[in-house]
This record gives sequence, C-alpha cells and structure tokens, in this order.
Amino acid sequence: QCLLSGSWRSDTGCRMVVSTLNKDSRFSGSYLPGPTTGDSEILTLPLEGSQQDAGLVPQPTFSFTVYGQVQAQTTIFLGQCYVGTNGEEILHALWLLREATESPTEDWKATR
Repeated sequence: QCLLSGSWRSDTGCRMVVSTLNKDSRFSGSYLPGPTTGDSEILTLPLEGSQQDAGLVPQPTFSFTVYGQVQAQTTIFLGQCYVGTNGEEILHALWLLREATESPTEDWKATR
C-alpha cells in the first residue's frame, strides 16, 4: 500500500515532509527546494494536497500545491505513488510552476 505520509527526497535533492492523511485523504506539510549556489537563503515552504484513497487503489494518484511566500509563485505537483517489486514506495510526478506577472502581455512567460 502506498501512503505519502513521511519524508521524501527527489533525484535533484528537493525534500518534502508530508503529515498523516486525514479521513478525507488530505494532507499538509513542508517543501524544501534543492540545493542552491551562493549565499541564497533556502526557505521551507508550506504544502497542501490530497491523495486517492489507498484503500481503494493500491497505487494512488496525488496532487499538492507549494506556495512561494517570498517570490510570487505557486507550484503544482501531480503524480502517482507506486510500490516497487521490493516494497519500496516511489513517487512519479509532473510539476508546473506559475509566477505572477505584471500584465496579460507577459502571461506567455509565467508558467514553466
């Protein structure tokens, strides 16, 4: 059974900690972006999300949102939790980053 609760690390060094899922399969937690260069301060960002009921599907889909507080941006992650042949839980996710823009003419460059 695949549950998101706990601590996760990506291949690029990003980390997230997910609280226990509540009865509605919702969760909150924190997200720490990967390593930076220079003297940049790395901030832990809040996250909120939900997961399919793992009691209904063994390898559930999930989504969560990370809100950038210093920079005007929001990141959405959408993926699925898999259980490997050795019982290890693995997350595969797609992400979109949206930055605020000053006008609609700059909209083209706001989503990555």
